[in-house]
Amino acid sequence: MLSITNLSYYIGGRPLYEDASLHIKPKDKIGLIGLNGTGKSTLLKLINGDYKQDKGEISKSNDCTIGFLNQDLLSYQSEDSILSVAMQAFGEAVETQKAIDKILKKLETDYSDDLVEKLTKLQEKFERLEGYTMQAKAEEILEGIGFSTPDLQRPLKEFSGGWRMRVMLAKLLLEKPSLLMLDEPTNHLDLPSIEWVENYLRGYEGAVIVVSHDRQFLNNTVSKIVEVANQQLVTYEGNYDYFLQEKEQRAEIQKNAFENQQQKIKQTERFIEKFRAKATKARQVQSRVKALERMDVVEDVIDGTATVNFKFNFKQKSGRHVIRLEHVSKSYGDLKILKDTSANIERGDKIALIGANGKGKSTLLRIIAGTEPIEGKREEGYNVIKGFYAQHQLEALNVDNEILDELKQAGANKTELELRQVLGCFLFSSDDVFKKIKVLSGGEKSRVALAKTLISESNFLLLDEPTNHLDFQSENILAQALQQFKGAFITVSHNRHFISKVANKIWYIENHQIKEYPGTYEEYIYWKSKNPEGQNNNDLSKQSKEKKVNKPKPQKTSDNGNDKLLQSHQRDLTKIEERITALENEIALAEEEMADPAVFGDPDKLFKANDKYEHLKTQLDSLNQQWEAKAEEIDQLENS
Repeated sequence: MLSITNLSYYIGGRPLYEDASLHIKPKDKIGLIGLNGTGKSTLLKLINGDYKQDKGEISKSNDCTIGFLNQDLLSYQSEDSILSVAMQAFGEAVETQKAIDKILKKLETDYSDDLVEKLTKLQEKFERLEGYTMQAKAEEILEGIGFSTPDLQRPLKEFSGGWRMRVMLAKLLLEKPSLLMLDEPTNHLDLPSIEWVENYLRGYEGAVIVVSHDRQFLNNTVSKIVEVANQQLVTYEGNYDYFLQEKEQRAEIQKNAFENQQQKIKQTERFIEKFRAKATKARQVQSRVKALERMDVVEDVIDGTATVNFKFNFKQKSGRHVIRLEHVSKSYGDLKILKDTSANIERGDKIALIGANGKGKSTLLRIIAGTEPIEGKREEGYNVIKGFYAQHQLEALNVDNEILDELKQAGANKTELELRQVLGCFLFSSDDVFKKIKVLSGGEKSRVALAKTLISESNFLLLDEPTNHLDFQSENILAQALQQFKGAFITVSHNRHFISKVANKIWYIENHQIKEYPGTYEEYIYWKSKNPEGQNNNDLSKQSKEKKVNKPKPQKTSDNGNDKLLQSHQRDLTKIEERITALENEIALAEEEMADPAVFGDPDKLFKANDKYEHLKTQLDSLNQQWEAKAEEIDQLENS
């Protein structure tokens, strides 16, 4: 359906892609992953034709249509209702509907046969285009991704960027392109909407490429992972969990290949060094020299994992009770958020606040922070020091500051070395710390803002969607940091994998009340599935089931007697080399012993030391002969 062949794309002379290739089949469900800045969104724009590749070819079949949901659509505005905007997907049917309406208007005064015949043809066409069901389909999708029925008639311009993005997603889904490309769709969706999109994409008839850092979403929607790494597109069959297993296996194979090649290089160099001066071996030596020059070097495996190795320091420990809310009510006009509800946060609580958008999660976070007026009582505990992270923290960064200077202003009494160590944990190494904030990507700014929050010496953290714009590695760093955190925190997040790693309590808002489940996210999901009150909701327990994937059958490797004998000789050669190295070390020690004045001045000791030295030299000569014989046997087998 679509083929990418030998793609190269450069930014300021730096290769983002170099001879990369990818083939997309009609029903492929692809998760496109990689570290921030590797070019995932750029690849989608290249496929869409927004950018032009420097080399290579992107070709598609004549019947291939592309629908692209990208972050640029956040700024799209319109006076039309969101239902009308979504129904723009049925362009021809909408135009036919307008033509029908005009004829119906004329028929109020003109009953000519020509008009009736035109109306009949247009109505037949409208039915053929499924025009009579298009509004119902649009309403179903819009409500599926979180809009209420009254919202459908509101103008698009009244909604925030995230909600406008949902409308554009609905429009794309209604268009049903043969290739649907989604760039971080879950950033603007709540959990119920994410679940709805997952179900929709699983049954989608066309191909899908989705850029996402939501591990659970990828597991539930894709059957193939394409990783952007080292300017290449590396394909793995299966979902994200299978990708991790397969990547580990490939890394192990590459590591073994690297070590075997290094051993081969070492043996070849030793052969060249030993036989360079022998005329009878000149041909073999030259052959080995050329073989080294032609050798395709296997790269060592680079460890892509990152661990947090700094400790959180509090100026002071908070009291047992961090925040108490008693009989709290909150409304915006007629919109009721909370009604006479109470909740407590205690030291050591790690709370995930979950649920659908519009229920009041962000409002509750501001109430807990003390920045939102309420009816009722909010009581802050003893020695509580708050640290708040939200998306607006990115806007609060001083764009003219260097990263290191921005952290110095965070209020923590840390040395430059300590700050560099913290930044290293958040993937800013060496000269990266001197980058200006204004040149950073959205994900990099998120990491800086998170680092500022985590070093602020706060003992109570409030985190609003902290994983938005973070790649998998950065998300893992944040999760490790929060696991080590000894204070309390509450986080609003729709990232189920992240929640499952950090939370020991689950909060949600139901019937204007703060509800608490005192356990992990997995335990909450299980409880929810068994709770009779949750029978009418989506079965959330389905999310914990791993999607089955067809694992490729292992390739059979050819083997014969020569191969086995060659491997045996190479193992023998390695053992001989290890013994040679050990003997050379012993001989060096023996030489030092003979040079010792206490030994050199005593004839008996010197005799014994010299006898030992000569014995070691004899052993070394014998081993060198064994090595030469074994090397010749290997040479004959390799050239046979």
